[in-house]
Parts: sequence; C-alpha cells; structure tokens
Amino acid sequence: MLNMKRREFIALVGGGGLLLAAKVRRARAQQPAMPVIGWLSVTRAEGYADRVAAFRDGLRDAGFVERQNVIIEYRWADDHGERLPALATDLVQRRVTVLVTGGGTATALAAKAASDTIPIVFVVAADPVRAGIVASLNRPGGNITGIVGFTDLLIAKRMELLTQLVPTASIIGALLDRRNPNAENRSKDLQAAARVLKREMRPLWASGPEELGKLVAGAVEQGVGALVVQNDPMFNSHRDRIVGLVARHRLPAIYEAREDAMAGGLVTYGPSTPSRYHQAGIYVGRILKGEKPGDLPVMQPTKFELIINLKTAKSLGIEIPPTVLALADEVIE
Repeated sequence: MLNMKRREFIALVGGGGLLLAAKVRRARAQQPAMPVIGWLSVTRAEGYADRVAAFRDGLRDAGFVERQNVIIEYRWADDHGERLPALATDLVQRRVTVLVTGGGTATALAAKAASDTIPIVFVVAADPVRAGIVASLNRPGGNITGIVGFTDLLIAKRMELLTQLVPTASIIGALLDRRNPNAENRSKDLQAAARVLKREMRPLWASGPEELGKLVAGAVEQGVGALVVQNDPMFNSHRDRIVGLVARHRLPAIYEAREDAMAGGLVTYGPSTPSRYHQAGIYVGRILKGEKPGDLPVMQPTKFELIINLKTAKSLGIEIPPTVLALADEVIE
C-alpha cells in the first residue's frame, strides 16, 4: 500500500514537472528573438577595440545592449579584401537584422553587393557618393546609409600643414594602399595639392604590409623629405609598425587619426574616428526601432582635430611654428 502511494506521488510530481517544463518552453517560444547585428570589417579585430567600444556606446544610447537585447555577429577579413564578399554573404544568409560595415569603402561595397534588402550602416572615410555607395548624402535611398569622414577633402590642408612643419621638403611622399578603391583618386588629389604648393609628390604604392619597410626606406633614398600617410584599413592595422619605420628613418609624417599621434606620429588632422562609430551605433538603434536607412541622411563630421606630438617633433629636431601650435586641439608632450 505504501509503495503504491509512493509511486502515485512520484508520478504526480513527475507529471507536474513535465507540465511546468512545457509551460517554460511555450513562454520562451512566445518571446521575440533578439535582433542580430552583422559586423563586417576588412581589418583585423586587433586594433579596432576603440571603434567597437564606441559603436556599443552608441547602441546603448539608442537603448540596445549587446547580449541583453541584441546580438552582434563579428566578421573580420584580417586585411584580406578578397574575403569580404564571402563574409558579407555569410552574414546575409544568417538573416541578420542590420549590417554594419567598418574599414572603408571596399567593405561597404561588399555589403551593398550582398543584399539590397537588409539595412546597411557604413562607416567610411571617403566620399560615398563618389565611390558609388549612395545616390546622395541627404537621401541615400535604398537600404543603406552611414557615417562619412570626408578625410579626402582634407588632403590639401594636410599637405599645407606638412610644408609648414618641414619647409625644406621639396619632395613629399604619400603612402597609398594599391588595393584601396579610393587610392587612385587620392593620388590625383595629392598631386594637385602638391602642385599648388610647388612641391613634388611621390606616391608610395603598397600592395601588402610586407612591403612597408622597403617602401619607407626607398622613399628616404629617393630624397623624400616628408610623408603623408593616408587613412587606410591596412595602415590602421599596422599603425605601430608604420610609425616605428618612419621614426627609424627620421621622416616627418602627417596622419589622419588621433590614434596615430598617440602611437608616436608627428601630427594628425582629421575627424574623430570613435565618434563616427558611436554615431553608427545610434543609427543602427534607430533602424532597429523601425526607421528606414534610406530616409536617414549620411552623417558628416562637424569637427576636425589637429593633434601634435611634441615629443616626436623634438626627436626629429622640428620646431613647431607658433601659428600651427595655436591651432592644435591637443598637444602630446
């Protein structure tokens, strides 16, 4: 009798447990799945932590926190642009809710080619209209919008700053990534700026990071007296190496991002990179809430930063003109 009651009790408890588990499963099934953001970049993950953090901050400002109410799938091409189409297709096949692209024009174009329906938010340095990413800045149209740095518009200003810092440099080199879709246009713009300043501009074409050392050494042998380092995903990934090569050959150089000056670069002039990724996070949040990317205008920078590394200037024996020093937003000593 006791054994029978015991069996009945176990069956009752067991049945209740099964019923409770079924209720939990049904409740979970009724909960909406978290949206998935696809992150695509031509670069390596190393060196991009500040951009990812800024993007997450923007998402948080829009009401989304990674692993709480949104998931982010990361895809890095590790400086191999040829991998971008496959990585973009992979994210599309995973049915991500929004695609975010970092690392320049090539990444944005790969995402655009992979889908004309999934919303895309890009972060690029060059003119996205000129590159064929959007139809216009105010009304990008379709499924794509983003944040632009317009760093190419500052080419003439960087050249001018460099000649003020190194007036004796008659030949100015420009480090360019041959694989970058904007490289040819940048070379032409640099040539035009050099002609105005009555300087010779010598392009230094890199097809991969293994060529950087040879290019910088060869530039010095050819009489290059100063260097312009263009904003480029590969160069950003190898920032410390480039700054070290330039320092070893005592070659004054101007860069675009604050991070270059922090790494030891002489001077930088350009928009804040983390702020652009922060804005990208806000845009993604707005899209997740229902806004259409084609209705969101491409955001443009409102402030450009001039940062001077005085320690590097002293090591090169360069006296920063008071007029240039007065314009600096930040001086690293």
